[in-house]
Amino acid sequence: MLTLLTIFFPILSGIILYFRNLKQGSSPHRPYAICMAITDVLAVLAIFFAKPFVLFSVYPHVSFAFSLDTVGRWFMAAVVIAYTLALSYTFVYMRIEERDSTFFCFYFVSMGALLAVCMSANLVTAYFAFEITTLSTVPLVLHEQTQAAVAAGLKYLFYSIAGALMGLLGVFYCYQYAGESASFTAGGFLDAAKLAGHEPVLLVISFITIIGFGTKAGMYPMHGWLPTAHPIAPAPASALLSGIIAKSGVLMILRYVYFCVGTEHLRGTWVQYAWLSLTLLTIFMGSMMAFREKILKKRLAYSTVSQISYALLGLALMTQEGLEGSLLQVMQHAASKSCLFLCAGAFIYYYGIRRVDELRGIGLKMPIVLWCFTIAAMSLVGIPPLGGFTSKWHLAQAALGSGLGGFSIAAPVLLLISALLTAGYLFPIMINGFFPGEEHHAVDVEGHIEIDVDDDEHPLHEEASRMMWIPLIGFCIVSLLVGLFGNSLISLFGGIV
Repeated sequence: MLTLLTIFFPILSGIILYFRNLKQGSSPHRPYAICMAITDVLAVLAIFFAKPFVLFSVYPHVSFAFSLDTVGRWFMAAVVIAYTLALSYTFVYMRIEERDSTFFCFYFVSMGALLAVCMSANLVTAYFAFEITTLSTVPLVLHEQTQAAVAAGLKYLFYSIAGALMGLLGVFYCYQYAGESASFTAGGFLDAAKLAGHEPVLLVISFITIIGFGTKAGMYPMHGWLPTAHPIAPAPASALLSGIIAKSGVLMILRYVYFCVGTEHLRGTWVQYAWLSLTLLTIFMGSMMAFREKILKKRLAYSTVSQISYALLGLALMTQEGLEGSLLQVMQHAASKSCLFLCAGAFIYYYGIRRVDELRGIGLKMPIVLWCFTIAAMSLVGIPPLGGFTSKWHLAQAALGSGLGGFSIAAPVLLLISALLTAGYLFPIMINGFFPGEEHHAVDVEGHIEIDVDDDEHPLHEEASRMMWIPLIGFCIVSLLVGLFGNSLISLFGGIV
């Protein structure tokens, strides 16, 4: 019962508040804050006390069931942190947007769908929740309803549907050769006797499935939706899309490879080598495109293409340390990239700044926001003691000890190159923001928006509202905690699988 309540409470809350606000003609924030607080309490209780639960069965091996293990708890914690911290920021940011009731509705519905993905006990349940996540996040992308927003939303939808259909092949195949149980099982649940003689087909299906679910994670060659959708969506939606929603693709691949097929069927095969090649190509390509991009949110979107493939690299190594590095990367990237996108949203909200070259001197006006940007950027680069360093250390160590020939060297080298490129496209923003030079003129504030937010805001908007920068500090703290106590935090949720 606790499991269902955790999933459906935010979904029903979002829908009920939407119709309530339509009737009243306003969208007060207090009910949303209360709903989020209740959802957080339910989620924490579920993480530690939820019991396996079968909703209903269709066939002997096909059921809609929920259960939590270490992986599910870890991803669930990331979902709760991202959505909770971004909410107060969203209260302020959505004042410059229309149809805020619609946005908050899908905000909560998508949160419930993601929690369902995390808590799923088998591939059918996870796939169904994964599809609901896509459908509930498309409206966040096309929220502004401009021609560009609609085009970006449709591109996101078409890519997601194509990827999901590719992933569906893996769902069908796994259940065809399932053993006595089709629930997620460490090492996989395929019946060796049934599978005998069909291994080559399994490899082909698995590769297609990995690419399919990798679409949501922005893995090459299905990455095209991500740099299109992120810059168009409102900043809170961009933060969630990049920080946690795209991670649902990582979770689906993890579940398929580690808990359905089993790594022993894929390790050392062409599938592993092809998958590794795609992750390394995506890491390098995303970093290069981000380095060349001049629009801030699009630069961050290309960065996400690169950074999420760090987590996919850890999974593709198929070692315990690689898996641990992947989980750490999921959490630290969720915190760091959410922070960066929300910082970009603050620049847009107060000054209408969207291009990198317009940010010169912004630190003199918004020091707290730019300091948070700096800390998040340092984490992405991999500077200790932040989370990015810890995750990349585990990934590099896992690659060096994997015994995969050239990949053992290529992976750490590309991680280093990507880190240098990341510094190249993020650090100049901080340097120019804090040290604009003598010829710098004050940031143009002609287009600033006169909105009554917090009492700490004055006419020239020299700093963002507290409701905006407090979540940014929260994300920075999460990144620091992952860096200092990452391994201990994973152990808190039950230890690595």
